[in-house]
Amino acid sequence: MTQSTLTNLKKQVAPYEISNTRASIKQLINTLGPLFVLWLAAYLSLSISYWITLPITIIASGFVIRTFIIFHDCCHQSFFKSRRANEIIGTITGVLTLFPYQQWKNSHSIHHATSSNLEKRGVGDMWVLTVDEYAAASTWVRMAYRLYRNPFIMFGLGPIFLFLITNRFNTKGARRKERISTYLTNVSILALYGGLVWLIGWQSFVLIQAPIMFVAGLLGIWLFYVQHQFEDSYFENEDEWSYVKAAVDGSSYYKLPKLLQWITGNIGFHHVHHLSPKVPNYNLEKAHNATPPLQKATTITIGTSLKSLRFRLWDERNKTFVGYKNSIQVHRKEDEQDPLAAKLKVKVRKSSLQGQ
Repeated sequence: MTQSTLTNLKKQVAPYEISNTRASIKQLINTLGPLFVLWLAAYLSLSISYWITLPITIIASGFVIRTFIIFHDCCHQSFFKSRRANEIIGTITGVLTLFPYQQWKNSHSIHHATSSNLEKRGVGDMWVLTVDEYAAASTWVRMAYRLYRNPFIMFGLGPIFLFLITNRFNTKGARRKERISTYLTNVSILALYGGLVWLIGWQSFVLIQAPIMFVAGLLGIWLFYVQHQFEDSYFENEDEWSYVKAAVDGSSYYKLPKLLQWITGNIGFHHVHHLSPKVPNYNLEKAHNATPPLQKATTITIGTSLKSLRFRLWDERNKTFVGYKNSIQVHRKEDEQDPLAAKLKVKVRKSSLQGQ
């Protein structure tokens, strides 16, 4: 893709950045309505069999993801034209999905501004080390990284840690508005959950809400992970980094079956979203279809996306993700070709590790 094409992409997508109030309200109805109905159905089914309840909670988790996409759009000020409307609906959907509005909005904005930039990792993104950084890391850092990237921990314990720890506390240096937003979200969650426990009992509440949020969290983390962790992704140092290339080459087009595409609020068109966060989720597919260069973005399917579970480290030399074993081979080749250059490179990466 030429530089002129990259420059013109944002202009081509601009017409789709306008939100439609009717479409947004319709999405609220067809998302929150089914979620509440499914929650009620899950409760009523408890008196029959939990084997009926469990499938209902799994379906309901899909609508929690769809609710999160609305929350996500509100954070980008793209769901409604009104900033106040976005903040109100964003706060409400944040309570339903257990995400504090202001905190996540701020960290996610940083993610968009720094995605694929090797010099600005660490806020709102997945922990990614390069081959050289991993080689230079201490045993404890390597162990922590391996645990973090382990699928059972990332997708098993990850949702629990995210909902109970990360989202419940303010970040260091958070401003007053962000702190209040987090407190308001926490109090609202306690009130909502307390009311439901009072109405149906804590056992029934846990049997319904726990699987809904766990499955939604697992799938949510998977979506975020796979749309940036694909084999020929894009990572560059600050002096060579490009926002548009990071969006188009560093974010995938996750081609899902139509039903799953609808449930996930078109977030599979992640390359379009990163190029222009102002495009509401219901316009992402339209923008993709109307912009031929965007159709050349890396396309992954459910089947091919599973390969990403093997990706552990970013190989700067070959511009690709590799596993731990592959990283050893990369280093051996570098040492054989130019031992001095390899050592100097590791030394630089040591200092960047210590600065994180």
